[in-house]
Amino acid sequence: MAKPRPSANRLREAPTPNQNLPRERRPLRARWKAWTQQHREGLHSSLGRLRARPWATMLTVLVMGIALALPLLLYVLLDNARDLSGGLREAREFTAFLRTSENAESARAFAAELGRRSDVLGVAVRTPEQGLAEFRQLSGFAEALDVLQENPLPSVLVVSPRAGGDLDNPPLLAELQGDPRVDMVQYDAAWRQRLSAILGFGERAMQALVILLGLATLLVVGNTVRMDIQARSEEIAVVQLMGASDGYVRRPFLYAGFWYGVFGGVLAVIAVVLVELAVRAPLLELMASYQNRFSLHGFGWAEGVVVVGASALLGWIGAWIVSTRYLLAGRPQR
Repeated sequence: MAKPRPSANRLREAPTPNQNLPRERRPLRARWKAWTQQHREGLHSSLGRLRARPWATMLTVLVMGIALALPLLLYVLLDNARDLSGGLREAREFTAFLRTSENAESARAFAAELGRRSDVLGVAVRTPEQGLAEFRQLSGFAEALDVLQENPLPSVLVVSPRAGGDLDNPPLLAELQGDPRVDMVQYDAAWRQRLSAILGFGERAMQALVILLGLATLLVVGNTVRMDIQARSEEIAVVQLMGASDGYVRRPFLYAGFWYGVFGGVLAVIAVVLVELAVRAPLLELMASYQNRFSLHGFGWAEGVVVVGASALLGWIGAWIVSTRYLLAGRPQR
């Protein structure tokens, strides 16, 4: 009796002619019912397998959650800094410090002269007495200021230009800097440029971090699913010999990756919210000491849903890559 010819992969042998039987045509409703039932079974069975290995599942979810939480925290920081930058861009006032030889009356006359310009919206005068009182209130050196013989602060003009024009080099800035009555002009255009550059660098760094940690998430899920596939290689061989399709074999591993992604995304969102709650109170206290009305905003529920969905997609993709590679290569030879 002749022996059958050996095959390189006995799980993918071509069917013999007597196996090429016509497939029974079932109604569309029956096929849809069978398809949904298979997906429900894969969804629940994969979750049950994760629950059966709590420590391994917990370690995988912790690694994924920490990897996803890092770029999320950076995103929240940049989002708040972007709002702060927008507020600074809207603050277009010039602060002109007059020479100490200019008294309050000459400062008011100078303010009236500037107020008649077409490119000036308004001018506010701060006398040396007002400046000293404000400094005494904010600095906390009230007792040290009492020993001063005279007020060393000059008169200050806060000039509000009209909207429009060049924000970086407005003509009014050069005129104020060249006026002999003005000692120094403070205008935060350079700081705004630096802040914009810092935010641009932070956004680019966040994008690179998202890509790197996303790849790390794929590797974590892929390695976990690969070990699960190896542990179930005999079971996979049996169902393949019984005629199971690649989709049927792949399905429970895809749902396992999905659950890993969901749990990792939820953990990342919880970690970000906990960090926000931990730093909110001291940060608000610090900003209140500078009389800053900037409002902090954290992670919203819509952003949390997006993060969990993206994490689940990453887990699904990682499991699909590993399971597809295994199915294409076949069961390793012993």
